[in-house]
Amino acid sequence: MKQINWGFIGCGEVTERKSGPAFNLIEGSRVVAVMSRSKEKAASYAQRHNIERWYTDAQSLINDPEVNAIYIATPPSSHATYSIMSMKAGKPVYVEKPLAATYADCQRVMRISAETGIPCFVAYYRRNLPYFQKVAELVASNAIGKVINVQIRFSVPPRDLDYNSTNLPWRVQRDIAGGGYFYDLAPHQLDLLQQLFGPIVYVNGYHANRGGLYQTEDTVSAAFAFQDGMPGSGSWCFVGHDSARTDQIELIGEKGRLCFSVFTYNPVVLQTSDGQQEFIIPNPQHVQLPLIQEVVHHLQGKTTCTCDSISATSVNWVMDRILGKI
Repeated sequence: MKQINWGFIGCGEVTERKSGPAFNLIEGSRVVAVMSRSKEKAASYAQRHNIERWYTDAQSLINDPEVNAIYIATPPSSHATYSIMSMKAGKPVYVEKPLAATYADCQRVMRISAETGIPCFVAYYRRNLPYFQKVAELVASNAIGKVINVQIRFSVPPRDLDYNSTNLPWRVQRDIAGGGYFYDLAPHQLDLLQQLFGPIVYVNGYHANRGGLYQTEDTVSAAFAFQDGMPGSGSWCFVGHDSARTDQIELIGEKGRLCFSVFTYNPVVLQTSDGQQEFIIPNPQHVQLPLIQEVVHHLQGKTTCTCDSISATSVNWVMDRILGKI
């Protein structure tokens, strides 16, 4: 494929800046159609972003003869269905994370991709950001020596929307999101760690609802181990006091420690016997651009993108184990 003509299924907040504009900034890539179940939303998005056509039916967009690749930016519960529809139509997929709302659905997507030979890429875009590539570079260069333990710590207060029991955000509705905010945010953290250290093969977790604002879990703790036996742990709280606000992954090594954030992009901190160094690394305006470029280049035969349904399925396995879904 030389020219990649994208059709968007879904045109929510994530497509406005994080991803959407990036598709038109890459040579040989452009957005030609968009779909939303809301006629007004689809028409407005197409007009604002100079997109030629809009649809209110996903199959109609997939069948558009000019569209030869699909971006799925809907809530997780529909990811598997739209991904499979697209691949069976012979069209590569780039789908928002997590790949699906359950590990079982991820397996279905992965199987269809293997059977059809049509690639399914997943938007774990942080892998390709300079910030996290710096972290990977420091780990690979043995800046802290052999890494012997990994700790995830994350805590935020409830959002204003979380108090509206009659109109809760979809991200805390299990049938739509797969879980609560843990299922929305933890995938990025777990994907990054598996890119650094290989697959997590042992995991146990405990989850609870301590705030009572919604039905899904709001507090999670987990212990896990990678294939080489290195242990790790994680603690997530989505109803904590503001004074406990934390976004940090700490890598403890034989020669020092390396700390970084995943969502706030605080300076990467390297501490060894030689002292402490901080690295401030800015992100591109459209944070998904580096990964989308790699996906486009893969489809054009220029490179290989491994941010696919295989690696993404592993992330869902870890999350479902933590939440006791499998």
